[in-house]
Amino acid sequence: MATSFKKPKICFFDSGIGGLTLLYECVRKLPCAEYVYFADNYNVPYGSLSEDKLLNKADGVFRQISLLKPSAAVIACNTVTARCAGYLRERYDFPILGIQPAIKPAAAAGSCAVLATPATADSWALKELAVRCGMGRTEVLPCPELALYIENNIYNIDKEKINALLPETRADSIVLGCTHYSFVKKHIEKYYSRPVFDGNLGTAEHLRTFLGNFDHHPENTGKIWFCGGDEKKNSHIFNNIETILK
Repeated sequence: MATSFKKPKICFFDSGIGGLTLLYECVRKLPCAEYVYFADNYNVPYGSLSEDKLLNKADGVFRQISLLKPSAAVIACNTVTARCAGYLRERYDFPILGIQPAIKPAAAAGSCAVLATPATADSWALKELAVRCGMGRTEVLPCPELALYIENNIYNIDKEKINALLPETRADSIVLGCTHYSFVKKHIEKYYSRPVFDGNLGTAEHLRTFLGNFDHHPENTGKIWFCGGDEKKNSHIFNNIETILK
């Protein structure tokens, strides 16, 4: 007897366009799922918000997410993961996964520098991750203006301006601690002339493992909805993301 196919519903949350880079990886890994992307583009960057404001904004979005009864929610913002993940997991009964900088694979090959928003750089969560996985050779470098520049100039990135916003480091590799930075990953790799890691692929793999096996028949392709913020912008960027990432 044939069984009915039930698509998992996965909700994403990011301050703006950065999480679209993670959504892209997850759709590649789980093309049959249904996705709802929540964003707050008009309040970017989250990396400069106070603890209370950040918690209030994240909680407001997750109240909306809870109404959809998701199979899982993914925090696609490193700042919200670092500052709010524990709080949100205590308040909501659905699984919540968060993105983290890929320090472990980077540190395994030598010293690494984590580029992050000020709030992420100063968070206990990132400091603990660096101690636990960084093998004593990890530095964290705040980039106060980089995420906002990418958000506001995604269609017209000036590489010289990006260069001016990147800190100097002698580390053997670079770790991207903000999903916005993944839009200019190739340029960052060229600027530093060393390997660059982000947490997108690892988080997508974690999500696929967490959800387990389900029917991947090509006829069961899922859908994507965009909610909150500049929905038209987010949808357009996602639909053209392969070109933008080149």
